[in-house]
Amino acid sequence: MSFYLELTKNKPAMIGVMIILFLALIAIFAPYIAPYDPLELNLEERLLPPGTDHLMGTDNLGRDVLSRVLTGTRVSLSMSAAVVTIILILGITIGTIAGYFGGVVDDIIMRVVDVLLAFPGIILALVIAGLLGPSLTNVMIALGAIWWVGYSRIIRGSVLSIKEKEFVEAARAMGCSDTYIVIRHILPNVLSPVIVLATLDMGHIILSIAALSFLGLGAQPPVPEWGTMLNEGRPFMESASHLMIFPGLMIMIAVLAFNFVGDGLRDALDPRMREVTIK
Repeated sequence: MSFYLELTKNKPAMIGVMIILFLALIAIFAPYIAPYDPLELNLEERLLPPGTDHLMGTDNLGRDVLSRVLTGTRVSLSMSAAVVTIILILGITIGTIAGYFGGVVDDIIMRVVDVLLAFPGIILALVIAGLLGPSLTNVMIALGAIWWVGYSRIIRGSVLSIKEKEFVEAARAMGCSDTYIVIRHILPNVLSPVIVLATLDMGHIILSIAALSFLGLGAQPPVPEWGTMLNEGRPFMESASHLMIFPGLMIMIAVLAFNFVGDGLRDALDPRMREVTIK
């Protein structure tokens, strides 16, 4: 209960929660609230500035920018959520196996993790996405393939500590299987830092997806994705700056919201932070 009280006292975190809920509603109802078809071409109305008919203007093909931004919210958030899901599944599974069983298994997994951590993540993602070919699915695979390593290290360290506790030893003495012990006793006690990290990483993943799409490796035209929209608006940066301003603002707002919530979760889950706040 104290966790929820601490979280609700954190104003930036609550603002972040409201923004995320608002973005989620936009993503769900985008096809119904978009004023125009985001893929409809109208060359007679190309590069119109923001106005009453088109609140965010139109692009170089006459498509309504507002409709594309709203639809892009669905694309960006769903892809980011899918990447986080892949990362959590891989990181938690591999980290738990390494920490619980130890020995040779732990050594092999940790050496693979060390090798992957030796490369800058975004560069490795660029290489993987480039080899697989440009598409949102391949970007999702590329980011998931390189991002799980940090989670596996955190989970492994926590599992190494928890598995030596008395209640785990008692479960072993009662004849409980390894699977039961891991699911029932270990995982519930090691997930808190991973939840915080995943929330903070949502912002980084949104940025990474937008960056790879901006470079032509992610969403392909005419898919309305924020990074792709930035790339399409780049040639018109001086004559029609609204093509880059509105997708860029959406990326900034989404990243800030997840960072606010992640910081709030970290403070609420960390007893030391609560003590500092009370003092």
